[in-house]
Amino acid sequence: MIYFFNEKIPFPFKGKKQSAKLQIKCLIEKENRKVGNLCFIFCTDGFLLDINSKHLGHNYYTDVITFDYTVNNTVSGDIFVSVERVDENAREFGVSFNHELSRVMYHGVLHLCGYGDKSKEEKQIMRTKEDFYLKTLSIIE
Repeated sequence: MIYFFNEKIPFPFKGKKQSAKLQIKCLIEKENRKVGNLCFIFCTDGFLLDINSKHLGHNYYTDVITFDYTVNNTVSGDIFVSVERVDENAREFGVSFNHELSRVMYHGVLHLCGYGDKSKEEKQIMRTKEDFYLKTLSIIE
């Protein structure tokens, strides 16, 4: 099951839930995995900074943090998304908010499918996968 929550920020995701669930499910299936329990938590920069600091020891803003609970091929986890950071990045990169939101959500799910982004090579693979799914799947509208 795929769930959506808000934490410390109002985020009207009502009309997007079905579309988002279908896109995420499709991505997971294309990666030859099964959908487990996925929770997307939309939050503020400050909320995500606190998680980043407390759980990962990083003292900087980020757009997404993924906690992986995947077992075998069943993809499960919590994906925290800073709505403020997504909005700022969309403006910086000259893309729509929905395009950037889709990229960040796909990025989190790709982590749960086993892709990393620590090394230069991993970052390139991750970016290629993100771009592939942004072109192959619909942008979450």
